[in-house]
Amino acid sequence: MRALLRRDQDRLHLVLMLVLTFSTGVVDAVGYLGLDRVFTGNMTGNVVILGMALTGAENLPIVGPIVALVGFVLGAMAAGAALRRSAKGWTARATTLLTVVGLLVTASLIPVLASGSDAPDAALLVTTGILGGAMGMQAGVARHLGVADVTTVVVTSTLVGLAFDSWFGRRNGQKWVRRLLAVVLIALGALSGAALLQIGLAWGIALAAVLTLVVAALGHLGRPDAA
Repeated sequence: MRALLRRDQDRLHLVLMLVLTFSTGVVDAVGYLGLDRVFTGNMTGNVVILGMALTGAENLPIVGPIVALVGFVLGAMAAGAALRRSAKGWTARATTLLTVVGLLVTASLIPVLASGSDAPDAALLVTTGILGGAMGMQAGVARHLGVADVTTVVVTSTLVGLAFDSWFGRRNGQKWVRRLLAVVLIALGALSGAALLQIGLAWGIALAAVLTLVVAALGHLGRPDAA
């Protein structure tokens, strides 16, 4: 299995980042529907929601988007600091950071599970902050790996590229399969997260945690310098 994973690093990293894109869709659906309309991966959505809320628009959250934004920025900063001197590609530090992401997503379950079915706002904000930090760290690792068109947390630029370079657009050729998969997978992740939310808030978060830890393990096994 290790030899198979090592065979094509670019393809391995692409597949793993697409899995994390699906996972982000799950987390964002859980956040928006279960954590008072807050995105924990898509910060553009939070900025827009916060801007509208600050104008006095009814029933829009203010504290939640701020908590998610702060957590995301701190997580991305932590990833940047940890990977500052790391070589390009998958390194032991990348494995460590994605493992931390998986553990943080798991830890975000604690406030919800400890509070029962009617978790208070404070518990939900703690979960929001932890998930935001985890997604920021994940995005930092994805940036370090540099898989084109797959940032794992947003697909707006990917969708622009897909349309702009298409046969109806500039027609200059493109890696349309990965771009389309990124868009489809984040949508399927959101669909899965919304469906799992019907069972309980913890289920979608648990799925995202498991997927992240699996990605960390497979990426580590596939490293060229793995023992």
